Amino acid sequence: MFSFFERLVDPFEIAPLEQPPAKYWSFIWFYTKPLAPLLALVSVFAAMIAILEVWIFSFMGDLVNWLEAGNKETFWQDNSASLWGMGVVILVAIPVLSAIWEMIFHQSVVGNYPMLIRWRAHRYLLRQSMEFFNNDFAGRIANKVMQSAIAVREVVTRIVDLLVYVVVYFGSAIALLAMSEWALALPMVLWLVSYGLVMWYFIPRLKDISKEQADARSIMTGHVVDAYTNISTVKLFSLAHDEESYAKGSMDGFMDTVYRQMRLVTKLNVALTVINSLLLAGLGITAILLWQNSLVTTGAIAVAIGLALRFQGMSQWILWEVAGLFENIGTVQDGLGMLSKPISVKDVPDAKPLQVTGAAIEFDNLRFHYGKDSGVLENLSLQVQNGEKIGLVGRSGAGKSTLMNLLLRFYELEGGAIRIDGNDIKSVTQESLREHIGVVTQDTSLLHRSIYENIVYGSDETDMDKVRDAARRAHALEFIEGLEDKEGRKGFDTLVGERGVKLSGGQRQRIAIARVLLKNAPILVLDEATSALDSEVEAAIQESFSSLMEGKTVIAIAHRLSTIAAMDRLVVMDKGEIVEMGSHDELLGYGGIYASLWQRQSGGFLADVAAE
Repeated sequence: MFSFFERLVDPFEIAPLEQPPAKYWSFIWFYTKPLAPLLALVSVFAAMIAILEVWIFSFMGDLVNWLEAGNKETFWQDNSASLWGMGVVILVAIPVLSAIWEMIFHQSVVGNYPMLIRWRAHRYLLRQSMEFFNNDFAGRIANKVMQSAIAVREVVTRIVDLLVYVVVYFGSAIALLAMSEWALALPMVLWLVSYGLVMWYFIPRLKDISKEQADARSIMTGHVVDAYTNISTVKLFSLAHDEESYAKGSMDGFMDTVYRQMRLVTKLNVALTVINSLLLAGLGITAILLWQNSLVTTGAIAVAIGLALRFQGMSQWILWEVAGLFENIGTVQDGLGMLSKPISVKDVPDAKPLQVTGAAIEFDNLRFHYGKDSGVLENLSLQVQNGEKIGLVGRSGAGKSTLMNLLLRFYELEGGAIRIDGNDIKSVTQESLREHIGVVTQDTSLLHRSIYENIVYGSDETDMDKVRDAARRAHALEFIEGLEDKEGRKGFDTLVGERGVKLSGGQRQRIAIARVLLKNAPILVLDEATSALDSEVEAAIQESFSSLMEGKTVIAIAHRLSTIAAMDRLVVMDKGEIVEMGSHDELLGYGGIYASLWQRQSGGFLADVAAE
């Protein structure tokens, strides 16, 4: 039975990838729409339960009157129909309705709702641009996804549960008392008005401070995660004390919001206690006066006092539910801005998969400044023929890696076009574009998964013999077979740790090379692909690269000029422009920047030097 209700919602349903609305309630509805029918059922059952509970109070009042005026000998016979009817309500109707409500609410909604939000938000964020992730902490982004998912659920379910139940319960209770004597309902009406005024004053203030607190919590979490992510740097520079101070600053900011929130809570509780005491006193006095004038029965007084005590108990629950509601409203507002950001680099509506026949690349009059007025790349043009091997050379900051990021469409061009076999890369899907490009970068990070999963990542190949062959050609097989993690997993099943921290830089780079070898894409981008390798291993891998590059279009960036000197053509960049082009020997003959860089080599490595 539980599984039936759990399966009423599929949190992992593949919905269209749409940008969430930036307006608050539209944002809420965007994620709530799939569960709207179930939430409507939750409201209906909550209303029915509230009406039955108030009916029980009415019955208790009648029971007091029957006991006061009835005949003890014939009491059961005289009231059998009413007693049996209330027995069915108490023993059957309420338990059955409550059980159905519990099943729908807890099995169908509570668990599935936030997971549905996390799934849809995660799918959307995975398509965000590199700029989006470069401008924020990874921990902060993940934290906002997790927090916002819970907060959206809490906002909606509290409104559905609280608003429906309380409005129906209070409305029915006041109507019940007014039917006996309108004056008996007056203290409760006044209490409701006072209660509304108290919440009107305090809740918006709690909402504002909760929004501040949610942001302060995200900043605090981001600072802590930043230290943990870069723990090797912290230890290397012996700056644990500085990191303590850095984290303490954000923790102090968080605690300031906590103190201000608790002051408001204390004032709110005192105000609530005062109006609850006034309700009980006022209702008691009113009931006695009405009884003295024979305007109400003893049973009506019993109902009124019982409801007043019930209201007092509910007032604390309602208060914290409403406070929690606005706290979660603040959390949703905090996460909304990030989760609803438009994707800056997205496929055009009619984008087609890229079909690569020759792998010729054309950089046509590129302009890119990272959103600034000038700098980086300006009017750059370059033709790379099918199967040609190009080496990009230049000092740090010349724009080499930026050019590769634009080829991979990590950023949107500010002017010009990039074409592959005549197809503008803006007109094809990003996924198909990157499927045809194999990349090995200087900063190689691996997924916290097994060696095997990291090598086959991005490839459809699952044959273990081919995976082992790729690892062998990347000279990674010898160290892979000797690996073992703390759980006893060995070889290709070994987990590599977050970002591959359990492996050395050279080992990570060899895994990345094996991954590209297995992918076997027609275009190959090597951005300092062998920088973390020692000379002996690099020399061995160069043989694998020679076979890998055969028949492919290759663009290689290297500061170690000896690794690219044999390329078909070398392109020298400086300050975002192409300043020299030719073979190694031709460029040495020019006596320009390339010749100067070659002369500054020390042991085959190019030291970064400032432009004169």
